[in-house]
Amino acid sequence: MTSETILEALKQVTYPGFSRDIVSFGLVKDITIEDGVVTVYISVQTKDPTVPEQIFNGCHAVLDDMEGVKYPRIEIDVQEPPSQAEQASQGKSGIPGVKHIIAIASGKGGVGKSTVASNLATALAKSGAKVGLCDCDLYGPSISLMFGTNDRPLATEDNKIIPLQAHGVKLMSMGFLLEDASPVIVRGPLATRYTQQFLQQVEWGELDYLILDLPPGTGDIQLTIVQTTALTGSIIVTTPQEVALIDARKAISMFSKVNVDILGLIENMAWFECDHGVKYPIFGDGGGADEAAKMKVPLLGQIPIEIATRQQGDSGAPVALSPESESKASAAFAAIAKDIRDRFPA
Repeated sequence: MTSETILEALKQVTYPGFSRDIVSFGLVKDITIEDGVVTVYISVQTKDPTVPEQIFNGCHAVLDDMEGVKYPRIEIDVQEPPSQAEQASQGKSGIPGVKHIIAIASGKGGVGKSTVASNLATALAKSGAKVGLCDCDLYGPSISLMFGTNDRPLATEDNKIIPLQAHGVKLMSMGFLLEDASPVIVRGPLATRYTQQFLQQVEWGELDYLILDLPPGTGDIQLTIVQTTALTGSIIVTTPQEVALIDARKAISMFSKVNVDILGLIENMAWFECDHGVKYPIFGDGGGADEAAKMKVPLLGQIPIEIATRQQGDSGAPVALSPESESKASAAFAAIAKDIRDRFPA
């Protein structure tokens, strides 16, 4: 029995809410062995008291019956998470010139996360802010379609990628690098590398807000972003339907466990309103509002279903460009953008 074998065994202990283990997260700081007593020193930054408790129990589950271990001691140093300014001073941001980085996430696909990200970025730009939008969904990139551009990005002399621009928003997406029908077939490590390049090797310039359109779920791309980027916070997108709310809870839990602030929840496809003014809650009534109250996060807005949202998204002109008097969806995105600007001034 050596420190190496103990460390290998601890790779079975996953960080709560993730598939990645505490060793790869870098939480195991030291291991000492003396007369069969194994002491594992762990450091974790969290505000969630259940995180160190679950890690403690997981370590004991692995080491209690391990051959050669008489008694395992698990010592966990729980620290207050650093502020965004402290993270930036540690070099975690890696995106100079960007004031606020906001991740748009969902626990599952099909809830309109990319539509929300595109329109929120557009609404922020429409309000006069300097905005960038990074499509981090490598496997299903859609920003190129929603902004109506299929151009290829160029590079600077020092190999920085120059983002494309449309509707006042700087854009980067895997969709700009592929033919329309070409799939992205990459494993986790390569997906991580692409994500890091999009964040760190793009010439974003001076931005007030960089919106990150994340893929659904809690996989390698999300982990890369929360580990390497000082996020201002995350916004969770859901529909009122319970099957979507279940996964929204997982997304909220994930960000909470890695100390990323939840800026709020957006209920998309909240209702359909007919020409006579009658509202039909096709996917349920008020589920997002109820969930936001339960999870104690702000409800940033409720986006109604409008045919124009689909039509303009398919034609490359996000509905947020429409006059707010003509589109309730556009008005809702404008209100959310104002909320973001009030809370995080440019």
